Amino acid sequence: MIRAAAALALAVIALPASAGDRPFTPDCTRIGAFLERMVADGRTVGAAALVWKDGAEACFEKAGDADREAGRPLARDTLFQIYSMTKPVTGVALMQLWEAGKFGLDDPLEWHLPEYAGLKVLAGENPDGSAILRAPARKVTIRDVLRHTAGFTYGPGGAPQNAADRVWQQLQPLSPDKTLAAFSQAMAKVPLLHDPGTHWHYSAGVDVQARLVEVLSGQSFDDYVAQHIFQPLGMKDSGWKRGQADRVRLARIYEGAPGALAPWSDERLLEANFMGKPMTMGGAGIVTTLDDYMRFARMLLGKGTLDGVRILKPSTVALMATDQLDPRIGSENRMWLPSKGSGGFGFNLFVRTAAPQSPEENRGSVGEFFWDGFPSMLFWVDPAQDMAVILATQKVPFDNDMHREFRAAVYGADYLGPAGD
Repeated sequence: MIRAAAALALAVIALPASAGDRPFTPDCTRIGAFLERMVADGRTVGAAALVWKDGAEACFEKAGDADREAGRPLARDTLFQIYSMTKPVTGVALMQLWEAGKFGLDDPLEWHLPEYAGLKVLAGENPDGSAILRAPARKVTIRDVLRHTAGFTYGPGGAPQNAADRVWQQLQPLSPDKTLAAFSQAMAKVPLLHDPGTHWHYSAGVDVQARLVEVLSGQSFDDYVAQHIFQPLGMKDSGWKRGQADRVRLARIYEGAPGALAPWSDERLLEANFMGKPMTMGGAGIVTTLDDYMRFARMLLGKGTLDGVRILKPSTVALMATDQLDPRIGSENRMWLPSKGSGGFGFNLFVRTAAPQSPEENRGSVGEFFWDGFPSMLFWVDPAQDMAVILATQKVPFDNDMHREFRAAVYGADYLGPAGD
């Protein structure tokens, strides 16, 4: 009965039933050809890929330029702005403090950050556009903050859509001129979009996590991460605050349609990272290299340990990489999360819970976990294949099609995961 159902499911998605049974080895030539094609087709200016499998480097491939206008080719030591791939690092930092007994996952957030005691939910708008507010159905917990179910916003992506957007625009919580402490005070005044626990809504909650790290540890966020993650892992080229001398190694971000990419003019993170502004975001801002970030990914693949250095317990990594979303949060209440694949969300990480359900879905193995970054950055950890992978590029807007095609280059277009998934 079970075999028949499985065979029917595979027939429906028109993928070979034997795809998951074949031994898997990443095809470096295919990966390199994919990168060359992305550059030749004008979909990005430069890109690099690094695959670590079965305890060793399996592939390193690169194509194109780090800075087209300067004629500087992409190199192994090129620095990348990884934007939201910062989020898993922040989650690891906060979970270290959880392991140390500094907080409970279901503690109300206001126990540790009192400014959030007065949080209100947006219930509508008055004729003048001001917010109609009500008390939330329950308190926001730290677990909510870790899984994007607090009801927080990231502000308007363009023109304000509601009263919460207008409050965000007025207060500018994530301005590079603010400290994390000032961010948190402003963020606490922005109305929640939903009752806690009812929606997955991508937000500045990871920056709230960064402020929690500061309060719970007594250190600045970037100092804590440097001391407890970057230095122990040997990530010598990673951090938020960089000197101007590093700019010559920094990849430029490009935007636009294929074949018409132009240098991106938005330098807000450059202000924070290279120009002495105080903001150190938890949700973005790390500048790093391919090799440095692979050390972080390998630590996660190693269940919290790399080269004998323990960063987290295996059980904590497993907790972060377990779907934490209530099944009552349906796909209609998960924003664009379903576009990432068949799965849910752990702590700052997407978690795959089922094999690909259609030929159009991203390839991957059940149990993999990952996140990505706005300039089309991507990393994932695939424990079933003992593999970690990074795609590094600097192209906006975010290119989900590129990620899908890259995964097909890594796994093969018909990959469903190991037999038994």
